[in-house]
Amino acid sequence: KDVRDLARTIKEAFHIAITGRPGPVLVDIPVDVQLHEAEFHYPKEVDIRSYKPTYYGHVGQIKRAAKAIANSKRPIIYSGGGIIISGASKELYELATKTHIPVTTTLLGLGGFPETHELSLGMLGMHGTVYANHAIMESDLIIAIGARFDDRVTGKLDEFAPHAKIIHIDIDPASVSKNVKVDIPIVGDAKNVLQALNKMVQKADISEWTERIKKWRDKNPLTYKKDEKLRPQYIIEQIYETTEGKAIICTEVGQNQMWAAQWYKYTEPR
Repeated sequence: KDVRDLARTIKEAFHIAITGRPGPVLVDIPVDVQLHEAEFHYPKEVDIRSYKPTYYGHVGQIKRAAKAIANSKRPIIYSGGGIIISGASKELYELATKTHIPVTTTLLGLGGFPETHELSLGMLGMHGTVYANHAIMESDLIIAIGARFDDRVTGKLDEFAPHAKIIHIDIDPASVSKNVKVDIPIVGDAKNVLQALNKMVQKADISEWTERIKKWRDKNPLTYKKDEKLRPQYIIEQIYETTEGKAIICTEVGQNQMWAAQWYKYTEPR
């Protein structure tokens, strides 16, 4: 409304865009404001009363999550892009290896957990591995971290993971219970929440569960028809072997993106 507020408004927009759950912010500048002049004063910091992201999860909820993990017989970690944004790959690795819980990732979460690790099930959902989808559907506990429960992952919501309780860790409270009902919501930055959770969990005996997943993997491996034709999957495999997994991969939108997601083994974020 006032051109003198414009600099502060822009600063607030950038603050919202790069904190909490990062994303675009619309600033609508009316024509009358555009036509006015004012001295430029750009604040170094802003304090927005209505915008206060929660960076540390509720201790009681984290304890509930640790108890649920200890009692679970068929747990799975469902890791999304929030792991990458938070810089929580190290904490995710610690959680998985400490508890021996298998990890499946979304397209945006690739690289958050090394796909060369025995606990990695690769990507899940419409373009994911058969065994990752079997595991999520048959699990009794889903530990969702920085993930949205997108329809490309869940399919029909009323049929998704019918036996599972759900722990959802996300910095955006609007994302929690948005698409699926969550049993243990934890609002906070993934890195901070996992650091606290890792102090409370320990390895559980889920050997029957991991053996069951291994059988699914052996029966339905990620594969393609190998013949004299030069196939995209083969090319991406060769790129992976040639670069030893150290390349930065950038794709277009479309089937090429899915091939790159499936056949290049991502071991690091970004």
